[in-house]
Amino acid sequence: MNKRKPNKWLRVGAIALMVAAIGVGAWLWPYAMTGAPDSAMLKIRRGSSTSVVTDSLERSLDVTFARRVGRLLQITGSDLSGRQGAFEIKKGDSPLRVVRLLRSGAPSGIKFTFNNVRTRDEFATRWGAKFMAGRDAMLKLLSDSAACAAVGRTPDNVVGLFQPDSYEFYWDITPEQFLEKMKGFHDRFWTDERLAKARAEGLTPEQVEVIASIVEEETAKADERPMVARLYMNRIATGMPLQADPTVKFAIGDFSIRRLTIPMTRTVSPYNTYINRGLPPGPIRLPEKATLDAVLNAPKHDYIYMCAKEDFSGRHNFAVDYAAHQANARRYQAALNARNIH
Repeated sequence: MNKRKPNKWLRVGAIALMVAAIGVGAWLWPYAMTGAPDSAMLKIRRGSSTSVVTDSLERSLDVTFARRVGRLLQITGSDLSGRQGAFEIKKGDSPLRVVRLLRSGAPSGIKFTFNNVRTRDEFATRWGAKFMAGRDAMLKLLSDSAACAAVGRTPDNVVGLFQPDSYEFYWDITPEQFLEKMKGFHDRFWTDERLAKARAEGLTPEQVEVIASIVEEETAKADERPMVARLYMNRIATGMPLQADPTVKFAIGDFSIRRLTIPMTRTVSPYNTYINRGLPPGPIRLPEKATLDAVLNAPKHDYIYMCAKEDFSGRHNFAVDYAAHQANARRYQAALNARNIH
């Protein structure tokens, strides 16, 4: 029995399909198989057009990759005007993957780490560089008495809610939402045990924050901070003015000052503890959690005077009486003079 020969038109059709498949594959290759040249965090505001997204991708990555993503967005009729957030593009992600992310993927969180912050303006500047609302919106909130009162604070001490650490928030978080979340972190830190320790010292959490902020400015030596904390609490207990040099520098707005002068200590400011008794109205920096604990666990001692050591080690000489303090101060002043530090 003779076998029938395949129909030549079937062969032609098969070849045509193969050619078409190769053509489609060749067209899809740049969109499906090429990858982003680097990682990037693409931030999209609600109402952004495809061209705006493409331009942002060009600045974050490169023109070729951005245009491939833009072309796919156009072909698929993607409308991103209702999308908002930060979207993480990883190195090697294809344009197809990026388009899927932009169309329906979840926004990524933004890591926000802060420490060594002294003023509201400095904090607002750092925050504004990370989040959509920007510096001015945060600064306005921190100056708003009603908004601060809503979280139990004043504009002077509201920054005490911001405990230095690493956090993660969505890029479009509002200053109000941020403040609420930070209050939650703050309240979790202040456990019943810590609150009891503060009460035993006759202090509120706000006062502990202020003392801790001064202590951090006085010494960078973590093991010395509990001693310094107790010294200031001793002064408070005896009714002495704190006379803390860092509060004067804060009042002046210059922490680079190495040597305070008498006129400097007369600077008119509620933060100047040379002319005002008691604690300043708010912290002079955002104290670390460890320093808050240093205040709460400060060992008992009778020191009420301290002076930087003349060896410039960053440590201090402590004294119970003024005569010993004067001797310590003379040695330090002599060391400053020897180094021509004014």
